[in-house]
Amino acid sequence: MGYSIWGRRLTYGLWVLGLLALTARVPFAQVAGGTILGTISDPTSAVVSNATVSVKDLATGVVRHAATNSSGLYSAPNLRPGEYEVTVSAPGFSPGNVTGIELTVGAQQTVDFVLKVGKSNEQVQVTGEAPDVELTSSSISAQVDGSAVRELPLNGRDWTQLAALQPGVSTVRGQIQTGTVASGSTVRATRGFGSQLSISGVRPSENNYRLDGISINDYSNDGPGSVLGNLAGVDAIQEFSVITTNYTAEYGKTSGGVINAITRSGTNRVHGDAYEFLRNNALDAANFFDNSNGVENPPFRRNQFGASLGGPIRKDKTFGFFNYEGLRQSLSTTVTSTVPSASARLGDLSTGIVPVSPLVQPYLALWPAPNGAILGTGDTAQFHYVNVQSGTENFYTGRIDHKVSDKDTLSGSFQYDFSQNLSPDSFDDNLWHYKNSRPFGSVEETHVFSPSLVNSVRFGFNRNGVLVNISSINPLTLDPSLEIEPGRGSPSISVSGITGYSGPYGNVTYDLGWNNFQAYDDAFYNRGKHSLKFGFAFNRMQFNDLFRFSTAGSFSYGSLKSFLTNAAPTSFGAQISSLTPRGLRESLFGGY
Repeated sequence: MGYSIWGRRLTYGLWVLGLLALTARVPFAQVAGGTILGTISDPTSAVVSNATVSVKDLATGVVRHAATNSSGLYSAPNLRPGEYEVTVSAPGFSPGNVTGIELTVGAQQTVDFVLKVGKSNEQVQVTGEAPDVELTSSSISAQVDGSAVRELPLNGRDWTQLAALQPGVSTVRGQIQTGTVASGSTVRATRGFGSQLSISGVRPSENNYRLDGISINDYSNDGPGSVLGNLAGVDAIQEFSVITTNYTAEYGKTSGGVINAITRSGTNRVHGDAYEFLRNNALDAANFFDNSNGVENPPFRRNQFGASLGGPIRKDKTFGFFNYEGLRQSLSTTVTSTVPSASARLGDLSTGIVPVSPLVQPYLALWPAPNGAILGTGDTAQFHYVNVQSGTENFYTGRIDHKVSDKDTLSGSFQYDFSQNLSPDSFDDNLWHYKNSRPFGSVEETHVFSPSLVNSVRFGFNRNGVLVNISSINPLTLDPSLEIEPGRGSPSISVSGITGYSGPYGNVTYDLGWNNFQAYDDAFYNRGKHSLKFGFAFNRMQFNDLFRFSTAGSFSYGSLKSFLTNAAPTSFGAQISSLTPRGLRESLFGGY
């Protein structure tokens, strides 16, 4: 009883704030549930007012009660996606019943009734699906149900890949992969680690990813994901929708598309599974470039395993669901670099013999001896080696739904994802470390004030903690005699025509922390023939950024000859003491 009183006070207060926020300039909210609504009439097309409507979740047995107003309109908003049964009764009419209503995430299903005059113990039952034609919204969207998410083959089991099956959605080609040995390998950290999707032609950072009504975009406002480049938790997703264009006001905060997902919940039946998926180079076709370089097919091991369990904690009242997914990966790729040839290291170039500067001679050892084909004029050659990346990920999901009373329901969910990836550089001199932790939590309370007024209040937290740094494998990289800045190891050296070298402190590294605290209130109100929806939202964002530039110094040469003779290099150095962390704070208010 105490909870119901305080719950009403809390939701009423936030509902009032939502009304005040209608004048805000940035309209957005995060509605996750679906709505069943319609009109009830008699055989003469006259509306039936004060009819009792019961909307039953067939999986949990939870019933939402509503009633028609003077215009014969009823509405049951913010329902958990699933299969429903709607029953209608009114004095002097035979009850009506419709089963098999599939309600998807964020959808509005219109279910109208025409009641027949008769005795109350007579019942008219209609079994079937809701209309396929969207009658309540002009939004262009598509749903991906849980069966498709869990059963379709997905490389890396990233459920956001299925969004690309919808019209107007495409995956950005040429994404820089985490752990690549290309010079731009750290660029992925600044753009986020999730899959990059273009929806209706807009940039990937303009989309909004939502889980249980909470925005889960990362610190770059891009799609969420681990450092292994995937978004795990396939078995924890009940379904998701992709809204490409023309979405309504509650899906604001973005100029791109909206990917709206909801986690699985428990039901009155115990359900669960255990699984393992594997990839192995023994099952893969040979890579053309490996064969052309005379290198055998590199080993590749990926194991994804886990288990899920859901069911009733208290039948018809409290339900729980839990999922764990682990990933262990050892990915080997053949890396080909261009290095000075054996003759060039002695000063014997195609243009003639040049003296190798004594100052340059120690740095030549930073480039490994060639083991591949001689290139071009013989001044350069190829170096091949098998780069072995090792990655791990642990992903946890939990959800609890509780029916407090006939007028109050409460739900909460959490996720925690920790991933790391280790990858050597182009010459196997240094080891890149990528780490990402992503805790997430949401709590939602829905209160029915009256058959015409329902309010939902929701709180959420989304965090990204990213660490990208580098350590030395080859002791030569930390040789004090090669330093140009004390205590910073060997410098970065760029030479036109060969693969550049970077020491352990000659690369950009990141230590990022992103916190997003969110609060939303959404109200649903029926008045006559009108169904109104309005709400309020607040985001508090904290971004802590320690961004370290190259602090070991660098040299740049226009040709291999100028490098060997140490002729006219361009040099660069950084003031180490000037590097300081940055803390950005932002508050965002909105209403619709």
